[in-house]
Amino acid sequence: MGEAFSSLFRKKPLHLLERDDAHNGEGLKRELSVIDLTALGIAAIIGAGIFSTIGNASFYGGPAVVFLFIFTAIACGFCVLCYAEFASRIPQAGSAYTYTYATLGELLAWIIGWNLIMEYAIGNIAVAISWSDYFTGFLSGYGITWPSYLGMDYLTASRAASKVQDLLTTGGATLASLAANSEYNSLMNSYNAWMSAPSIGGLRIICDLPALIITFLVTALVYIGIKESKRFSNTMVLIKIGIVIMVILLGVFYVQPENWSPFAPNGLNGVWKGVSGVFFAYIGFDSISTTAEECKNPRRDLPRGMIASLPICPVLSILVALVLTGMTSYKNLQVGDPLLYVFGPEVANLPWIAGIIAVGAIVAMTTVLLVFQIGQPRIWMAMGRDGLLPPIFAKISPRFKTPSFSTVLTGIVVAVPSLFMNLTEVTDLTSIGTLFAFVLVCAGVLFLPPQKDKSKFSVPYINGKYLVPLILLTVAILSFIYNREGVENFFVLEGFSHKIPYLAFNLLA
Repeated sequence: MGEAFSSLFRKKPLHLLERDDAHNGEGLKRELSVIDLTALGIAAIIGAGIFSTIGNASFYGGPAVVFLFIFTAIACGFCVLCYAEFASRIPQAGSAYTYTYATLGELLAWIIGWNLIMEYAIGNIAVAISWSDYFTGFLSGYGITWPSYLGMDYLTASRAASKVQDLLTTGGATLASLAANSEYNSLMNSYNAWMSAPSIGGLRIICDLPALIITFLVTALVYIGIKESKRFSNTMVLIKIGIVIMVILLGVFYVQPENWSPFAPNGLNGVWKGVSGVFFAYIGFDSISTTAEECKNPRRDLPRGMIASLPICPVLSILVALVLTGMTSYKNLQVGDPLLYVFGPEVANLPWIAGIIAVGAIVAMTTVLLVFQIGQPRIWMAMGRDGLLPPIFAKISPRFKTPSFSTVLTGIVVAVPSLFMNLTEVTDLTSIGTLFAFVLVCAGVLFLPPQKDKSKFSVPYINGKYLVPLILLTVAILSFIYNREGVENFFVLEGFSHKIPYLAFNLLA
């Protein structure tokens, strides 16, 4: 019994991981440089947040939403340092799974492995669905009508049909009155999709076809090879950053400083309401570390690539947030496409830029999906090597030098659910998974043996024995003073999942 229990926490020694690196790395192509890794990080982090969810975050936080990006970047900065040290010492594809296996044991590694699989799968599905929304909106902007029943999930259309029928029968409404009400635009679009959908055997054919198509296309690119993926990623990142910079430079001329007052209309609580949507993007750092066996010099380049991509992304997000909240009141930014809104007739009236912004959003979502699709198969591959998944998951394509079975399975796992699922609220779940991975990686650094090779990256040493408890005590006192109601309701079941990472941090500290 004792041996069985101890086996749950057995660790994979660092010398075995280094031996595996020397052996297994031969199966994958080493193509990635520092620039490629930095581009992959930017590709993953700058996505829907800067084109879409930043509007909702600005609505709740006002101009003070910039602090959200600053706080998040600082928090993730510490995590990146830990990832960087692991990457320099354990340059293998398993990312947080492998790091946990080496420091905290097999049980936690198994848990974080499946946590990452869920995190990547749900995140990829959400990104694919978001891409579909942007793509169909882009087509409609040019007068091309995509069938609504082939651009949404079955459940949304079914619920909309039921709700409209209820409004017509019990609410005394008419289709004309609902169509004229802007609050019901989305509802009517879903209702029309239900009514216009063809049926086979009484079953209506409603699915999100663009989400399926883009997932299969990206999966095919990832399968063909890391060299082709990096070329595509680098090109798309240049386009994406160019569009974001253009938006910032144009928007500056329409900024009205009075819109920045009040700066924090809803206080700190309003700022934190957008944290899940922002934090979701930082899974990109984990994705970079999964490419360790495809780096030319992983011990040197992985830490540099991770650290280089960190400051670029929040700086661009902060500038975009300042421009948005400066061009119009934060109260007007609770829209799906805030950049299109501020450059539309309501504010700047620059219709020619709408197509450029739409292209930027599509490119941004495509690169996010690409990096996520690169990450998940390599975690499966690492788990297959260690025997926690069947050996077929570790199979490498002899022609393309990529994890063949895992890549194909990832494409299927993401593509099929994206056809039928509505995942507008799964960002919170993915953010929780990201936080859990970050907590374990940061904890794992404490269990690494002392660094002897000075050429490898190492987290700057700070004795947190007294500092961490002091910080926790200070935060607890300030929280009780300025947010007493929140502290008293901390253990209320509603929204409790958002507090799990905070509890985990306290326990680890």
